[in-house]
Amino acid sequence: MRWFLLALSLVAASAAENPHVEKGFDHFYNLEYDEAIESFQKAVAAAPDEPDYLNHLAQSVLYKAMFRAGALESELVSGNNPFVSRNRVLTDAEEQKLFDTSINRSLALAQAAKGKNNSDVRALYAEGVAYGIRSNYNFLVRKAWRDALRDATTARSLHNRISEIDPSNIDARLVQGLHDYVVGSLPFTYKILGFLAGFHGDRDLGVRTLEMVAKKGDQNRYDAQILLAVIYRRERHAQKAIPLLEALIQRYPRNYLFRFELVQMFADLGKKDDALAVLETLEDLQKRKLAGMQRLAIEKIYYMRGNLLFWYREYDIALGQLARVTPKAAQLDVNTGMNAWLRTGQCLDMKGQRSKALEAYRQAIGGSADSDAAKEAKKYLGSPYRRPAG
Repeated sequence: MRWFLLALSLVAASAAENPHVEKGFDHFYNLEYDEAIESFQKAVAAAPDEPDYLNHLAQSVLYKAMFRAGALESELVSGNNPFVSRNRVLTDAEEQKLFDTSINRSLALAQAAKGKNNSDVRALYAEGVAYGIRSNYNFLVRKAWRDALRDATTARSLHNRISEIDPSNIDARLVQGLHDYVVGSLPFTYKILGFLAGFHGDRDLGVRTLEMVAKKGDQNRYDAQILLAVIYRRERHAQKAIPLLEALIQRYPRNYLFRFELVQMFADLGKKDDALAVLETLEDLQKRKLAGMQRLAIEKIYYMRGNLLFWYREYDIALGQLARVTPKAAQLDVNTGMNAWLRTGQCLDMKGQRSKALEAYRQAIGGSADSDAAKEAKKYLGSPYRRPAG
């Protein structure tokens, strides 16, 4: 679920009924992005002048690329990792064209409607969402973080205007809450940027706002719950995230990332048996091809189990799990494949098997030299990995 904490991600609310929209969202939240794109393309075809549908389509295109890159998982963004250092997400020419066309058309339609009525809440909402999605794209694909933050701030201003017009519109506060949290988390040097004038950020206020949307929102209730789950973990409040994730698993059972995140939450709380139980259930679903789990590579479950046991210092059992991953590392997403090699090397170092550890680190580096795992593995070529006692 790494995606939910990056550069103001949001899912647009549907402005009008369309038989393809509900289906599209079901696919979207269950990680079925090709199907989501197809459904939203049909929605756009049926109502080509509806900016919300174009926003849905653009966001699905972006998240498909993020999912392919393994960028939707939060393990690597928990803790104190800065918001402005993320690996680039790659898109192909067709994806870029579809994204740009959809966002530009959405902005043009929303701005035209706003030109006729500057207090048109639907137009303000759609325009704000479009800027928010483009913020994500600028941040993840273009690596233009200043443009990303500028777009996010524009989205915030537009949705502030909605709150002025209609204070009862809780959904519009999702952007405000997330913007407060992100800006409040930035170093001071970033907060003095000119386009942030008047927006100082407030992490606690941002969380409280998201909690309000999670309880009282209409279209954005579930998005707020997802955001809160990730933020709670980042803020070391894993216990608060567990009921949110359990409810989301019930609503979107084919989204295995929610289950992976639940594993991380239990691990953070020291509840190893609970974390392992979630993985056992997930493995059973995958092997029986239930709840859409046929899309999930079994090796990702083995990696999660090996990684969990590594942190619990059960190195022999962890190595057994990781050994089921590394032979297929090149076929998996970079995060899973290269981190499996990294963890293997670290386990071997802790067992005093230095020559084998070095070979594992070289595999992590050779598989993707620019990956986070490779960058960390390079540190252990000169000296063995060590963990403090306790």
